[in-house]
Amino acid sequence: MSLRRVFVRLLPVIVVLAVVAGSVFWFRPVECTWELLYLHMALTGIHSRFTVVDGIRIHYDVTGPAGGPPVVLVHGLGGRAEDWVNLAPYLSRAGYRVYMPDLPGYGRSAEPEDFSYSVPDEAGAVIAFMDVMGLKQVDLGGWSMGGWIVQWIADRHAERVNRLMLFDSAGIYEKPAWNTALFTPQSAAEIDQLDALLMPHPPKVPGFVAADILRISRNHAWVIHRALDSMLTGRDATDKMLPELKMPVLIVWGAVDHITPVDQADTIHRLVRQSQLDVIPGCGHLAAEQCTPQIGPRVVEFLKQ
Repeated sequence: MSLRRVFVRLLPVIVVLAVVAGSVFWFRPVECTWELLYLHMALTGIHSRFTVVDGIRIHYDVTGPAGGPPVVLVHGLGGRAEDWVNLAPYLSRAGYRVYMPDLPGYGRSAEPEDFSYSVPDEAGAVIAFMDVMGLKQVDLGGWSMGGWIVQWIADRHAERVNRLMLFDSAGIYEKPAWNTALFTPQSAAEIDQLDALLMPHPPKVPGFVAADILRISRNHAWVIHRALDSMLTGRDATDKMLPELKMPVLIVWGAVDHITPVDQADTIHRLVRQSQLDVIPGCGHLAAEQCTPQIGPRVVEFLKQ
């Protein structure tokens, strides 16, 4: 049978599959985008795995040589392991074994109803994850809320942290000057407002994508609310912990961060005498994701010192 005849016979099937795929993408664009990202990660050597930590099913991504020095990277509020997808290759190519867990309540990890989602309890979950992975001491990095979490770990479990990296980190006692309710947007306009806080010159979100973002936000808003309610009390602030840290600390910040403004980076740098501060021009709160060509080599240099 000729290729032309095969194609003619299969054409109706191809058309049906194209229509179905288009419909799925129209109604679930965010999930489709994530699936494409997962495929890309698998093809580039970033592996998706699951484990159980203190009875909670935890998802994590891992990359780099199995015998390499371990690096653990902790995402921020509303984030997920895949937020590190642009930075992780710099570390894996430098010979590091990079672990990127989804915190309880985020990404593909479980959302236990009896978990507090506070910074101290999330820090405890990260330590328990390290125990399950057999990681006695690591280079530890955190972004935004994740930076707050790793500060707690560095203070309470200093023997487990070789070097500490803070990316546009929360943690010091300073009430946000912006509307924290935007982390669980209720409209397309609020998505645009949140994006404007997160990054310079954000792209316009198409209506069908915004609708899917709002659907997902509604399903997971209770986790964000519980975490924010705990953080906004200020009781877990790290101002008094930071001067006690002894390990080398790298502070990386977007110069136009509106979520945790750069003056907070200056405060952390002042409190941690042995820290070094790199402020990245033109980058916002998502610097660790959007400005990796500038940040990746600096992080590797810090780890190699």
